[in-house]
Amino acid sequence: MEVHFHGRDVEISASFETGTTVRDALTACEILPSMVIVSYEGTVLPHSTKLTQDIKLLVTTISSGG
Repeated sequence: MEVHFHGRDVEISASFETGTTVRDALTACEILPSMVIVSYEGTVLPHSTKLTQDIKLLVTTISSGG
């Protein structure tokens, strides 16, 4: 299955086996899961979500500072 991540700081696609989690797909694409929120059609997805089809996911980088 094809997973496409897009957002202000990222634009990458990769192929994965069905059932790959959002976290595993992020890591394989060298995106730090702890630094992003992933959403699909306006719904935030837990990083434990298993992907089952070709999908385009929005990646929003989160940051905090002091």
